Amino acid sequence: MKRIAFMFFVCTVACSLAVGGVSAKEASKESHGEKLFMKHCSKCHPGGGNVVTVTKSLNPQDRAANNIKTEDDIIRLMRNPGPGMVKFGKKTISEKDAKAIAEYITKTFK
Repeated sequence: MKRIAFMFFVCTVACSLAVGGVSAKEASKESHGEKLFMKHCSKCHPGGGNVVTVTKSLNPQDRAANNIKTEDDIIRLMRNPGPGMVKFGKKTISEKDAKAIAEYITKTFK
């Protein structure tokens, strides 16, 4: 009986991942980007806003108005920001981690 219950649980989890279209690797990557965002970005960008310059939030309209249209643009801005934003060099945030943060931003703040 325990074996049947365990198999049912495993099948349920596998089906929910398949139906949702999110692999365990993708979910892990998203949570990694989110953790990095929370560590490095959320103090100035809580909830996608901007506590320094309101018109430079992470919502798509503000990003587009400030010529930040792609994930590469986000990374470029992290590496070489304008006034009021902390510069994040490769020693602070690796290229892989910067990509995870940029992906998190574009998927989360729509």
